[in-house]
Amino acid sequence: MTREEDPELREIAVVAFAQTDHRRTTEELSEVEMLMPVLHEVLRRTGLRTADIDFTCSGSSDYLAGRAFSFTLALDGVGAWPPISESHVEMDGAWALYEAWTKLLTGDADTALVYAYGKSSAGSVRDVLTRQLDPYYLAPLWPDSVALAALQAQALIDAGATDEPALAGIAARSRTAAAGNPHAQLRGSVPHGDYQVRPLRTGDCPPIGDGAAAVVLAAGERARELCARPAWIRGIDHRIEAHGLGVRDLTDSPSARLAAEKAGAFERPVDTAELHAPFTAQEVVLRRALRLDGTVTVNPSGGALAANPVMAAGLIRIGEAAARIHRGASDRALAHATSGPCLQQNLVAVLEGEPR
Repeated sequence: MTREEDPELREIAVVAFAQTDHRRTTEELSEVEMLMPVLHEVLRRTGLRTADIDFTCSGSSDYLAGRAFSFTLALDGVGAWPPISESHVEMDGAWALYEAWTKLLTGDADTALVYAYGKSSAGSVRDVLTRQLDPYYLAPLWPDSVALAALQAQALIDAGATDEPALAGIAARSRTAAAGNPHAQLRGSVPHGDYQVRPLRTGDCPPIGDGAAAVVLAAGERARELCARPAWIRGIDHRIEAHGLGVRDLTDSPSARLAAEKAGAFERPVDTAELHAPFTAQEVVLRRALRLDGTVTVNPSGGALAANPVMAAGLIRIGEAAARIHRGASDRALAHATSGPCLQQNLVAVLEGEPR
């Protein structure tokens, strides 16, 4: 949905973004202890207090935490008394942002706090992610996330869309870009390493780590009061592929393309794209689906190859794109988030700053 389609839509912007320093493990910290500094920082940047937030929405996974309703514990970091208007999605925080955006569209709220977190270090995240698969035909085979990404990479190589040196170049470019990102887990030159599952080497895969992120949304004039240059959400949409991997063309992403079209990404060129591509081959798919040419700066933060806290990495892509608009490094940016195997679910947001 875009404002071009419905000019009566409320203007809604990302006015603040904060994230943790992403680390291989935070075993000395609980989810609440990891999250609290981020929540305090994002509110500090707007001058808001918890009581000033009209709606709160979070994204996380009980599978990662290993217990049911784990998100309720994180509310201790938010401060749920006096009672707050709160919701949760069992998804990446980008989908929590989508819910908060729809809440602000209704006019029932003027400000929203969105946060997400994940601790992948507590167990084998490759095995945990198999629980996303079709429970009848695929999940019983236990193909882990790296094996499925390798199938996608090999399909691209077989189709002539890429090769192993090109994938290594994507990894090197991303982690070189991350050298300027103090929050990234992997920065600078990183050895490409041995094969994990052919044709993917260690460098083609995301680091396993823990982290959290938060953004504040605000509507209309309230956004201008809270931020010198708000990152206006001009369009946002999400779509999903068929659940069965066997009926999909893994070299393409129709859902990402459709989400981008509905979000208005193809109406005017973007100068920046923050892509949630945990594996190098997935950037190849997304660049083609989202029509990103060489004029677009892709993943200047390093992307998910530099830090991939599960359930927060997609929200971070939106936050990084918004932060570039806040500081004047971008005027029109595309942010993408994904969930599920081989880019199964895709969300695209188009963010713009006001003319300078």
